[in-house]
Amino acid sequence: MTVGIGNLTGGKPDGVAHFRDVPFRDALPHPLYFRSAQMPENASYPRHSHPWGEFVYSYSGMMEVSLNDAHYLAPPQYAVWLPPHVEHRGLNRHAAVHCSLYIEPARCTGLPQETTALEVSPLLRAMLEHLRDHTGADHGAAAHLRFLEVVVDLVATAPKVGTYLPWSTDPVLERVLARLQENPADNRSLAEHARLCGTAERTLIRRCLRDLGMPFAEWKQRLRVVKAMPMLEARRTVDHISAALGYSNASSFIAMFKRMTGMTPDDYRASTR
Repeated sequence: MTVGIGNLTGGKPDGVAHFRDVPFRDALPHPLYFRSAQMPENASYPRHSHPWGEFVYSYSGMMEVSLNDAHYLAPPQYAVWLPPHVEHRGLNRHAAVHCSLYIEPARCTGLPQETTALEVSPLLRAMLEHLRDHTGADHGAAAHLRFLEVVVDLVATAPKVGTYLPWSTDPVLERVLARLQENPADNRSLAEHARLCGTAERTLIRRCLRDLGMPFAEWKQRLRVVKAMPMLEARRTVDHISAALGYSNASSFIAMFKRMTGMTPDDYRASTR
């Protein structure tokens, strides 16, 4: 799971300045319902559950979805799927524009049965952008519902990626991850981190694969992508961001960002305008 913000046990989380209520608690107005919203920085929805499924996507910024035992990140190339009856809370550290597609229980049978992050294809992203740009549409109109049915089909076939930035509660590995969360520019090798923790490098290698499902180097690159996104949206220069993240030159950062996201930092910045 990924590290969350403040208190994850309910109520208003630490550091949250804006508290938004959930739009529906008892019933959906239609079997499929789409909504988009702008969220200021440090905003949160309350912890809640509902009998329908929810697909959460962020057009810009980073949405986070907190469960009782896990925490999911949704940068713009990923989305989060929540099956019915999963207790969760949505929050964001930085300003974000996001959407939710609510899906009645009967239509969730072909969708993942567990909470997961999903890759968002260019076609799915384009359809979600179309929905955002036509928020005045009649939600009950047959054409609108047919369009949403196609979106549901794309969600059902989207590759599952678990959680974008996994976490570990292993006492040794967690210290390493927390150190990098605080200082993503830390360029020490895994062997050096192991020495600081008084353990062997091969022990950390095994625990990374066991708890994170990926090598240490990939996790660190994903962390840097997550840290870079709000800086790009804040119009920081690529030179500034690359230095803040520990790169000796901007080209190395650009190459990593494009490899991890499929777009250059400038392309990502333009996509969030």
